[in-house]
Amino acid sequence: MFKDRFDAGRQLAKALQHYKNRDGVILAVPRGGVEIGYVVAKELDLPLEIVLSKKIGHPHHSEFAIGAVSLEGRVVTERSDVSEEYIEKETERLRRLLRERQKKYYGDRQPANMEDKIVIVVDDGIATGNTLLSTVDLIRHHNPRWVVVAIPVAPPESLRHIKEAKGVDEVVCLLTPRDFYAVGQFYEHFDQVEDEEVTRLLHEAWKSRPHGGKPLVM
Repeated sequence: MFKDRFDAGRQLAKALQHYKNRDGVILAVPRGGVEIGYVVAKELDLPLEIVLSKKIGHPHHSEFAIGAVSLEGRVVTERSDVSEEYIEKETERLRRLLRERQKKYYGDRQPANMEDKIVIVVDDGIATGNTLLSTVDLIRHHNPRWVVVAIPVAPPESLRHIKEAKGVDEVVCLLTPRDFYAVGQFYEHFDQVEDEEVTRLLHEAWKSRPHGGKPLVM
């Protein structure tokens, strides 16, 4: 059990100490993953960025991910029951949301480059892991040297699925309970993270660790 996301971040950072001061980047999944990513990035002395991608949900079950879309990339699983028209419309809609998110969080700043770097993808927990794996597929397009998935909690079956997935080099997970119903049940405090908090944490992290480099376009 974790007190809150900051507590989970501190515990996760201890399990990731072998990456301290390495040539890497913490890539947090907004919004809940940003509180964890902020702590991990600070403890490991690595730059903090956010995942600029969103899942493509099934037309009849929006929580079930059939792929993911980023500002310039897309991955979709083969499904005969989903039309190409639906996927195109969802891609366009989600990219509008991502452009808004990028402007809100980044302003005129450009995200860090991931090529030949260690990329540690951080979230506050996973249920199925399908969305996260789609995100990893998009990250791989940028030729990182090593991709780590780091999460405080996940059910055993989902964790096994992630460990066996192509493109994931290492998985760090603190809790793997069999009685898993929702990520929030393993936190004493699991309030929704607002955009203002995400922006504040990102700018604090960037102020303490500025970077240059070419833009990242996923």
